[in-house]
Amino acid sequence: MNNSTQGVTLSSAFVKDVIDLYEGKESFQKELKRMADGLDLTSAMKFVPMDIYNSMCNWIESQIGQVNTKRLGRRIGATAYSGMLANGLITSDANPKQMMEGLAKVASMMIKDPEKRGWEIVESGPKHIVMRRTQTFNSTLQFGLLDELIRKTKVVSPKVEYIKSVAGGDEFDDYKISWL
Repeated sequence: MNNSTQGVTLSSAFVKDVIDLYEGKESFQKELKRMADGLDLTSAMKFVPMDIYNSMCNWIESQIGQVNTKRLGRRIGATAYSGMLANGLITSDANPKQMMEGLAKVASMMIKDPEKRGWEIVESGPKHIVMRRTQTFNSTLQFGLLDELIRKTKVVSPKVEYIKSVAGGDEFDDYKISWL
């Protein structure tokens, strides 16, 4: 996987989500605000460096833990979902495949990457979808993001799991999303 963040930016809404998740937890929020110092977070239409966002997510995972990283992923998923609805990429009654197609589209809108990396649908079946992460997003965070989005489709017993992982030596992280 190409891990370069050179020239990659994303909507400041995601950095704001990271900071806002820790409202009332001053010791965590202080460090996250320090990392975002100098960024313009006044509008979701402002774009900020991807490497700062990644550093913030990785700091949460290493200092606060994977559970909090997945929790942040759910918050990011809610922001992505709102963006998909607002931009007409999905409807509120989207099925799982439409939701994941919307995720791939909104990622290309909210992330500016000269390499056009983000999300790809690798496989789709009646009770599962395999999503490939081709962008430098925190891999643990994506479990929460994908879980949040698939739950919006109102499927029964959704589950998100790796079938391939960069940490395990694979070229990409492939996440299998399944349901009953």
